[in-house]
Amino acid sequence: MKIRTRLMAGLLLACTTINVGCAVPIWSPNPDVRARQLIYQSESLRHIPEIWERIWGLDLPDLATPYRVHGGVI
Repeated sequence: MKIRTRLMAGLLLACTTINVGCAVPIWSPNPDVRARQLIYQSESLRHIPEIWERIWGLDLPDLATPYRVHGGVI
């Protein structure tokens, strides 16, 4: 009987922890602070494409010539 009670309590605990989600919330419960946190987060995510282009050199001019050049001796 005691094992059955512990098993049921453990099962109940496991089910509630799965449904709760994260134990530590990411955002503040205060709506004013939470709005400021979300704005800061979205502002930092807005710059990702610019950082990506800078890392891969996509914002640099292309060094290859777009037109044919004569390679022989004139």
